[in-house]
Amino acid sequence: MPELPEVETTRRGLEQHLVGQRIARVTIRNGRLRKPVPPRLSARLSGTTIRALTRRGKYLLIDCGAGTLILHLGMSGRLWLVDAATPAEKHDHFDLVLANGKIVRLRDPRRFGLVLWQTGDPLRHPLLAHIGPEPLSDEFDGACLHRVMLKRGAAIKHVLMDGHVVAGVGNIYANEALFHAGINPRLPAQRLSLARCRLLVQKLRETLTAAIYAGGSSLRDYVGGDGMAGNFQKAFLVYGRAGEPCSRCGTPIREIRQGQRATFYCPCCQR
Repeated sequence: MPELPEVETTRRGLEQHLVGQRIARVTIRNGRLRKPVPPRLSARLSGTTIRALTRRGKYLLIDCGAGTLILHLGMSGRLWLVDAATPAEKHDHFDLVLANGKIVRLRDPRRFGLVLWQTGDPLRHPLLAHIGPEPLSDEFDGACLHRVMLKRGAAIKHVLMDGHVVAGVGNIYANEALFHAGINPRLPAQRLSLARCRLLVQKLRETLTAAIYAGGSSLRDYVGGDGMAGNFQKAFLVYGRAGEPCSRCGTPIREIRQGQRATFYCPCCQR
């Protein structure tokens, strides 16, 4: 699933091409996504001008003045810019057609993505209203994380991936950040000291920042808003490396299942 760095990379790749542009129309080829695409979306959007493109967690928000288009890439979606002459393929379900002839196209083979419309404050939408602080913001720090951890008996990796605790941290970056912080992913969250929470926040920020700089991680079919693949997968130190030697100590990286997710860690370096 595209995580925060992939969504932020998509946002940055599209922002310069969208803001200030007029929307000519919307093309909906298959509106049966995780939630139905609003049927009157084209009527609402046609002729409006895009004011801003922002992100909240893993959601992209396109401010169109009268309301906000809320998009989510689901499990395997991509959103990128194409020319009007580019033919749509089987899983290209939604086009935002700009007056300058460019198209913002959503491809979603598994149809777990979202295209929604919200009038008023988009952050009051039920899907966004209870998302936790952004991990790269000043609001999220070690003390903030520690207050939450004290109340949680679940494994630290589960808590780190809880969008109510912190926005947008998925499986890949939880694995990598925990390795960099030297924290065992199975450790009960309430056992994490304030000092270790501060270190984890620092390493999480460093990991996410590096991933954004690298254009995200291209696993399967992810590309950014400019159509380019990301490169951060080349920097993985634990994710997907089960059985390979740890880059620090040489101990084989171990893989376990936590919930329905694969977890990768070094049993020597992470305590």
